[in-house]
Amino acid sequence: MRKEINSLKEQKNAIILAHNYQVAEVQDIADFTGDSLELARKAATLDNDVIVFCGVDFMAETAAILSPDKAVLLPAAEANCPMADMISAGELRVLKERFPDAAVVCYVNTTAEVKAESDICCTSSNAVKVVESLDEDRIIFVPDKNLGSYVSRFSDKEILPWEGFCFVHDRITPQDVKEARNLHPEAEVLVHPECRAEVIDLADGVYSTSGMIRHVCSSPGKEFIIGTEIGILHRMKKECPQKTCYPLSSQAICTNMKKTDLNKVYNSLKDLTPQVVVPEEIADRARKAIIRMLEVR
Repeated sequence: MRKEINSLKEQKNAIILAHNYQVAEVQDIADFTGDSLELARKAATLDNDVIVFCGVDFMAETAAILSPDKAVLLPAAEANCPMADMISAGELRVLKERFPDAAVVCYVNTTAEVKAESDICCTSSNAVKVVESLDEDRIIFVPDKNLGSYVSRFSDKEILPWEGFCFVHDRITPQDVKEARNLHPEAEVLVHPECRAEVIDLADGVYSTSGMIRHVCSSPGKEFIIGTEIGILHRMKKECPQKTCYPLSSQAICTNMKKTDLNKVYNSLKDLTPQVVVPEEIADRARKAIIRMLEVR
């Protein structure tokens, strides 16, 4: 299967992008694996004719918006992000009417329609920088209340969060942290900023997924408790084999991220389906918010 995929990839001038939460065999077949910001930057610079996006729907939409001249495929067409579905463009328009002096920052984990209604996008790795880059003192932050709460720790701006959340990170509890520390007392605890505030308070560090990998590989420490979706442990083992990483919660599994497999990647490349297409009027407006994010350094 791997040989067939590589052959098709060469025939069709395709590249495979995979999120850090994908299953091991999909990460291994990918040309590039990363977090949402890294994947967005990569999608904006590719020369390939076809992008096979191993992730969830909003990620493929973002790639299609940034590369409108390319065929963007989502092998698992049913892989969605529940948090992205927690706010609609209509609900955001109501918020904008209620707070006309506020800038809208939308997490990249949103639909194209929501991005089109936003001033700028952000990811978990650059959310603080994005908020601080704005002139407005009041920020409508959608949809993740936990990431919004995390940003407010580092900003004097008024953050108006939506009540969305990532079910994988939101269900991690302080008790999970305490139990993990008891099992591995020498390990450093790293958590994702989508976690609840009371979990973040107990952690040693807060990072995006790729930020966690960089920290683990560069840290003098030898043991780490990883507070995010467990798919990341595969990449950590590959890139930092001398370190030992434990999941903060064995239940931290995103079922949608696990819907992609090698068979779906093969069929997607063979038939060039399912293709993700964003209507031009929405894509043009959403692109401005994404590009503005990519320009923040």
